[in-house]
Amino acid sequence: MSYPLLDVFLTMLWFFLWVLWIFLVIWVLIDVFRNDKISGWGKAGWTVLVVFVPLIGVLIYTAVHGREMTERQLGGGPVGQDLQDSYATSTSSELSKLADLYDRGVITDAEFQREKQKILQ
Repeated sequence: MSYPLLDVFLTMLWFFLWVLWIFLVIWVLIDVFRNDKISGWGKAGWTVLVVFVPLIGVLIYTAVHGREMTERQLGGGPVGQDLQDSYATSTSSELSKLADLYDRGVITDAEFQREKQKILQ
């Protein structure tokens, strides 16, 4: 049997487009449940729409919530912001403790610089 090279290319193209489509549908479903602004019934409605009429559901959801999807992805949501704040607080508290040790003469200048670099990395 012969299977021309162009047919192989087109088969691979359709396969990868299908994988991308499945990824997009799953991504939208994940974002539906991540969205704090949508009620439980709203999440159920979006899920039903995306699962049973995927093309329309995904297009409408991305049109309505597209910018918010990006913000949730980049910001990590409220939990991600809390983690960033706690990291900044712990880093600053560690630096202040280190500076206190240095001011009291417990550690040398070289030790201070080395430990400061460890904390900041």
